[in-house]
Amino acid sequence: MSSNETLILTGMSGAGRSTVAHALEDLGWYVVDNLPPALISALVTNGTGPQGKELAVVVDVRGGEFFDELSLALAQLKSESLPYCLVFLDATDQALVQRFESTRRPHPLQGQDRIVDGISREREKLEEVRSQSDVAIDTTNLNVHQLEKRVGEIFGKGKIQGVRINVLSFGYKYGIPVDADLVLDCRFIPNPHWNPDLRPLTGLTPQVSSAVLGSEGVAKFVSDYVHLVNSMLTGYLREGKKFVTIAVGCTGGKHRSVAITAEIARQLNEFGSEISAHPTHRDVGRE
Repeated sequence: MSSNETLILTGMSGAGRSTVAHALEDLGWYVVDNLPPALISALVTNGTGPQGKELAVVVDVRGGEFFDELSLALAQLKSESLPYCLVFLDATDQALVQRFESTRRPHPLQGQDRIVDGISREREKLEEVRSQSDVAIDTTNLNVHQLEKRVGEIFGKGKIQGVRINVLSFGYKYGIPVDADLVLDCRFIPNPHWNPDLRPLTGLTPQVSSAVLGSEGVAKFVSDYVHLVNSMLTGYLREGKKFVTIAVGCTGGKHRSVAITAEIARQLNEFGSEISAHPTHRDVGRE
């Protein structure tokens, strides 16, 4: 994020807004919760909270009709040249239903209907805002501590002027991450799963990493992809997109995608200060 840029946090109910808000406070941010969108412009004029703290604003459906004004509020910020970063938290319908059932609380838009009906109504309301988000975080497979760590990785490392890239490994059999900007398929690489010596290991080990990266054509594939991403940076910065998630997938998210993710992040960081890349591994340990 750039200097004086306000973070606007929204997303699906049950996707972890409270957890993210508390994590930001722990990182030293000044967080304003459940602010009517019509008041956002007046609040973020200076882009900082008390004592010069970085400012974050939480907006959600608890605001009732005010929430419908969020798109107008964002347009106003743009017209006034007030910089902001829109963060959208999401999760699958199944995960959201399970969370509401575990807390025994109704969905804010459920009314007399089922939880899934409330979720459907909220998704429809948020469709336009979701499409405008600068950062989308899929919390489906994240517990509270993992989500707090993810927030720290994205927003706890100070201001950067370039693009911050999250390179995320995943397994196709567990679904493609909903927060992916780019998806890379590694299933063309020979699978270490069929090697009895490598099967119990992960792509984080030198043995598996060497086997994956040493396969025919893989080194060139990774290098070409990294250069392709680097060529996109100028466009990303011109369009104001400072956070990018590259999802790297294989069948189970244990071997190939993990090794490729780590290598892509390593090579991206060699391009200099305009890129800050970090690897994360969604599905390691699920098998």
